[in-house]
Amino acid sequence: MKDSQTMKDKLDKIVADSRRYQDERAKSYRERAINMYPWVCGRCTREFTRKNLSELTVHHRDHDHDNNPEDGSNWELLCLYCHDNEHQRLVDSTGTGASGQPAEVATSNPFANLKDMLNNKKST
Repeated sequence: MKDSQTMKDKLDKIVADSRRYQDERAKSYRERAINMYPWVCGRCTREFTRKNLSELTVHHRDHDHDNNPEDGSNWELLCLYCHDNEHQRLVDSTGTGASGQPAEVATSNPFANLKDMLNNKKST
């Protein structure tokens, strides 16, 4: 009898934890955005189903992941590819990453002596 009660208590705890986790997820900005918007990439218009929904991401328009208004005005749903492209465009346009840190700059120039090498080749 005691073993069955212990088993029941463990099962009740698992169910309660599962429900709590589901409630927390529902409150996350990703779940709110998924429930708020159609499952379509905002750039390439690719449509998603439950089967491939994990490939649909929430993009913060102002690139601030702490800015999550209740109305979702700072979010747009983008597929993985369009989301990566959007962040790369930010790096290309500002020279910095999303963190605001300067992007790494090349320190060597492999073509620095190309003109001299071509001139030497012509004269021989």
